[in-house]
Amino acid sequence: MIRIFIIFSFLFLNCSIIFAQVFSENDVEICTAKFEFAVDINLSERPISDVIVGVGKSFIGTEYLSYGLEKDGDEQLVINLTGLDCTTFLENSLVLARCIKAGKTSFEDYMNELQQIRYRDGVIDQYPSRLHYFSDWIYDNAKKGVVKDVTEEIGGKKIKFKVHFMSTHTDSYKHLKENPDFIPIIEKQEKEISCREYYFIPKAELKSKEDQIQNGDMIAITTTVEGLDIGHIGIAVKMDDGRIHLLHAPTENTKVQITEHPLSDYLMKYKRHSGAIVLRALEPSNLPD
Repeated sequence: MIRIFIIFSFLFLNCSIIFAQVFSENDVEICTAKFEFAVDINLSERPISDVIVGVGKSFIGTEYLSYGLEKDGDEQLVINLTGLDCTTFLENSLVLARCIKAGKTSFEDYMNELQQIRYRDGVIDQYPSRLHYFSDWIYDNAKKGVVKDVTEEIGGKKIKFKVHFMSTHTDSYKHLKENPDFIPIIEKQEKEISCREYYFIPKAELKSKEDQIQNGDMIAITTTVEGLDIGHIGIAVKMDDGRIHLLHAPTENTKVQITEHPLSDYLMKYKRHSGAIVLRALEPSNLPD
């Protein structure tokens, strides 16, 4: 049986916030193995984009896990490296890569960086503090200097998301069903997101822009689903065919893999995929202690 560790910590900002970290022995072992692998091949000497791809590829074959972050009780920093969905796959690849580049390779370093990236302003303050909408994740992590949205630079078109899915589908979200007081907070966040201007590359134009997408860029796939912004995410990988493919955790009953077809062809296969936002990781200089 895998033991689950719950560690209570204090984060000192303007006030002290108690939060919990939940992980297993397997998670510590996997994290340590990723750092050891990076040392063995001198991964830290390479650009952050290459490190992201190296770490991401090391997860190939990992089982897809739905709702892995949803636990009972108050919001917790949940770590599960034995099963990943598309968001936790990208987050963990980015977090481990940033730790490797910064030379901060303890499990505590990894946890601190994961919290910084997953939560608004890096602070855990109940369920609404998690960056649930990926366009909000983009905004917050660009503000933190973690990523740069390069979509406009490579010819993207303006887009505004009209997000409301969470507040109008509360039965689909365990913590909103159990804590209706969170719903007005989520609604306020949705209004803020919907006021922002983003850029995206329509899928019909993606092939013509492909040469400007770099190995290790993060791809956020926009969706036609009403009330949502981003339907899927992954990592751009340049393959032997000279084309950009997507390294990702596709869906239930699958494993982390690289798409057989190039990214533009992959998007064209699905009506719900409307285009892509391209993010570029910045070299880390501000990892939390």
